[in-house]
Amino acid sequence: MQNCFNRFIGATIGLLFLLIGIPSQDCAWAMDQHTWTSQEKVVLRSLWLGSLGPLPVDPSNKYSDNARAAALGRKLFFEDKFSGNQKVSCATCHREDYFFTDNLPLSHGMATTPRRSMPLIGVAYNSWFFWDGRTDSLWSQALGPIENKLEHGISRTMSAYIISKYYREEYKEIFGELPDFMEDAFPQHARPAHDDPDALKAWVLMTPEQRADVNRVYVNMGKAIAAFVRTILPQPSPFDHYVEQILSEESMTNRMALTDDEARGLRLFIGKAKCTNCHNGPMFTNSDFHNLGLQAKNDKKKDTGRADAITQVLSSEFNCFGKYSDANPDECLELRFIETSEEKYVGAFKTPTLRSVTERPPYMHAGQFATIREVLEFYRSKASNPELGHDKLTDEELGLLEAFLHSLSSPVTSLQEEVRNR
Repeated sequence: MQNCFNRFIGATIGLLFLLIGIPSQDCAWAMDQHTWTSQEKVVLRSLWLGSLGPLPVDPSNKYSDNARAAALGRKLFFEDKFSGNQKVSCATCHREDYFFTDNLPLSHGMATTPRRSMPLIGVAYNSWFFWDGRTDSLWSQALGPIENKLEHGISRTMSAYIISKYYREEYKEIFGELPDFMEDAFPQHARPAHDDPDALKAWVLMTPEQRADVNRVYVNMGKAIAAFVRTILPQPSPFDHYVEQILSEESMTNRMALTDDEARGLRLFIGKAKCTNCHNGPMFTNSDFHNLGLQAKNDKKKDTGRADAITQVLSSEFNCFGKYSDANPDECLELRFIETSEEKYVGAFKTPTLRSVTERPPYMHAGQFATIREVLEFYRSKASNPELGHDKLTDEELGLLEAFLHSLSSPVTSLQEEVRNR
């Protein structure tokens, strides 16, 4: 009865406003902020975590849902032996206490990188990985930082040694026997590196069989880490509880999960501000690449983003088509139908998830903005950018959008302790 009364009052006020000539936008603001049309409810449902669905299958990694692989992957994720100074792990730049990213404008492993770390919340729902999408699977993404001198700074051969020495039994239970890695046959610095002639020479001098042995262990390491990363998922936020209330048509009382200002910000988010053009679906991202006209601070060389990554992912030995993939070629749909226009993607970067976004500054691919408010003001200043397309927003409306974004914060869960210890 109360809900019907609220709807009647809201509709009556709206009609009166229209009759006396007050614009429909002002009318909407004057009405109950917790009353939504059937079309708006469809949009809210599409953003609701309850619509996320099961984890997508990764045909290129047959171990992606293997509990033992995930348990090993978690250990490898936090293992700092996989670095040149034995102080850097995956968790250095993807901190468990910071929503699996870090708080730096530019991430720092062995040295400072040109971009910041991406959050790993729900990343298994993505099709492309890194800011530029230069890999097409979680397991191939996990391998890139290992041999990057700025990140972990070691070789795939050294990685195989570490697996052999410290994780041999766990590895064997999942992937089978390990070869004997002898120093004279498997030089620890060997890798197919174009930036290190000595490492490249050592790699070339190994036999094809030895290189295949190293690659197989290296790939399985990535597949185990990916199995763990798939378990990093968001839990319901106040926004999600609010959508449940709206869809169940609960009475509009002060027990609503969102405040009036947060609800007004949500209305802007799905309406006037056009945020759902890029931040849509339960993970609040379209997983696509956009050029926002941003450049890293003090960056002498322009970061071309997705443009250069297209060739990288197509030529990678670890892509879905490669011999280390467990997929049939016809299962590699993203790679088969990849958009190859480099010109289109110059300076474009992936849209990150907005889940818990206010809890993990700074923002953008190189940490250009320290606060969410700065991001919103930047978007407003670039309203003419076709990649953004936002209408003019007032300072008050920016504040309401920011209020709504706080409602997306929630705990993040990953592989639990009892599973890790099996």
